[in-house]
Amino acid sequence: MKNLIQDGTTITLAPTVAVVSGTPVLIGAMLAVALANVPANTPGTFIPEGVFELAKAQADDIGQGDQVYWDAAAKVITTTATDNTPAGKAWAAAGNGALSVEVKINV
Repeated sequence: MKNLIQDGTTITLAPTVAVVSGTPVLIGAMLAVALANVPANTPGTFIPEGVFELAKAQADDIGQGDQVYWDAAAKVITTTATDNTPAGKAWAAAGNGALSVEVKINV
């Protein structure tokens, strides 16, 4: 096929700050997770699909399948839509007090 660019399982980004492997970042309105450590202003590989264990707002009670959002200021997954970016769906429940949640991103 002449118009296929790539399979879409990774995306290249040169972040303005250093990003540690496994850390999510917003690329526009899309959440992607760093495949490896990426120095500031250097192109690196990010994954925009899949299920990842991500930090969550500790007080949130997230049910399996719930819509979740990325709070870019706090750098956590939350159930609060206001001022946050849709991140995907909770793959597993994570109750109040849990520090992380499994999220299928960008669905």
